[in-house]
Amino acid sequence: MIIDIPSTTTEAVNKKLIEVRKTGGVITLGRVLTLVVCTHDGENTEHVIDAANEASREHPCRVIVIARGPREAASRLDAQIRVGGDAGASEVVVLRLYGELAEHESSVVIPFLLPDTPVVAWWPEESPPIPAQHPVGKLAIRRITDATAGENPAAEIKGRLASYTAGDTDLAWSRVTYWRALLTSALDQPPYLPIESAVVSGLAEEPAVDMLAGWLASRLDVPVVRHTGLLHVQLNFAGGETLNISRPQTETTATLRRTGHVDALIALGRRETRDCLAEELRRLDPDEVYEAALAGLTKVTYE
Repeated sequence: MIIDIPSTTTEAVNKKLIEVRKTGGVITLGRVLTLVVCTHDGENTEHVIDAANEASREHPCRVIVIARGPREAASRLDAQIRVGGDAGASEVVVLRLYGELAEHESSVVIPFLLPDTPVVAWWPEESPPIPAQHPVGKLAIRRITDATAGENPAAEIKGRLASYTAGDTDLAWSRVTYWRALLTSALDQPPYLPIESAVVSGLAEEPAVDMLAGWLASRLDVPVVRHTGLLHVQLNFAGGETLNISRPQTETTATLRRTGHVDALIALGRRETRDCLAEELRRLDPDEVYEAALAGLTKVTYE
């Protein structure tokens, strides 16, 4: 069910939420958090809402979408309430801010925060320079950005360390979770040879590849080189042995090759935004490994 409330106020929207809860009985109870999504009002808004809805099936929550409209428009608030099948396992409040109101996101969102539940902020597109100092970021214990959506993804991810505050994370990090798990599993097999160096390759504008290189640099403490080219990771062992995982950019199956072993095909497709978001919502504490991977980026050599 979708309820449109044009040219309204936060008080009127809250009253409507209470009315829907009393008459419909379809809004989930036991919500574990409030997810605040800061985005621009445009063609991508529905995709963002869909991702939040899917993530909420694992984490029942109230989703508050702050969609900023044109700054030059007349100041007004258009709201929309989504419950039931249109809201996953959550209740969704879409707040479209126009004119000067678009500069006051935190003031508009505060009346809709659930009491005694943690707040998570997500910027699916352009993110603030320092998320923890953004007015909405100050309300959150967890702040999720996505360097992939930035104008310069490589520069975005490299700048995350300088702005890092405990509780920050980026979806570029969760996009390589399966790669990290596969590498860890492969290294847990004999022979246990010392690793001398690593090479990580992929699209220049793919920050997930940078995060993988930074993670390897932080964990292995060996030279790590980042190339632009085909998507693959290669670990070079003492004695000349290698381990290589490669996958064509548009496919979902990777090939694992290791000296002296039979090649293996492994399902390793690109993760959807909804899956990455759901993973990040599983933990509300600081992610020290993510921070270490950001620091590891400073040790990576780019060629």
